[in-house]
Amino acid sequence: MSGSSRSTTQLFRRLAQLYVGLALYGASSAVLVRGGLGLEPWGVLHQGLAERTGLTIGVVSIIVGAAVLLLWIPIRQRPGLGTVSNVVVIGIAMDGTLALVPEVHSLTGRIAVMLGGIVLNGVATGLYIAARFGPGPRDGLMTGLHKVTGGSIRLVRTAIEIAVVVTGFLLGGTIGAGTVVYALAIGPLAQFFLRLFAVPEQKPDEPVADARRDRAILPG
Repeated sequence: MSGSSRSTTQLFRRLAQLYVGLALYGASSAVLVRGGLGLEPWGVLHQGLAERTGLTIGVVSIIVGAAVLLLWIPIRQRPGLGTVSNVVVIGIAMDGTLALVPEVHSLTGRIAVMLGGIVLNGVATGLYIAARFGPGPRDGLMTGLHKVTGGSIRLVRTAIEIAVVVTGFLLGGTIGAGTVVYALAIGPLAQFFLRLFAVPEQKPDEPVADARRDRAILPG
């Protein structure tokens, strides 16, 4: 296979990973809502805002994502295709999944749904980040504040997520066992699936039609 053919094949694979990953991320967030045992940190905020505004949680996710993206301007972050797609696709996938998946009432079923949602979220995270089309708005905010403040990634992320969870809870979002399990499990899950879905870097001696595009965005 020629270098050009390999490059095209790799680009299609990356695009597929990006959009499948984002759609699954939205679906996983919706599944956690149906589980009713606690959401991921930003999901708590989205649900709380949805309760207060009457908007769907997917629409709120899109609005919050767009607002966070505006915060990139003063911290000089540069969005990529994955960043913009993240804002729109996840919210649409959330509302679509909530329309299709019924509520779960038994505790056993809710626990199974919660665990399935967390694992699916890890799969989705690995898929879309490994596609290397730029970070999501919330991840970019974290790395941007890390650069501006000099604080560690762990400290900045923890501070953001505590603020998000507390605000979401006060607005009516759900905190529970799922929130704790998510916090403990998502790191190892994401790391595992990032390695599983990693797209090999193009060799320097191969002509790559999209090389300049890759350099123009932040890595995932």
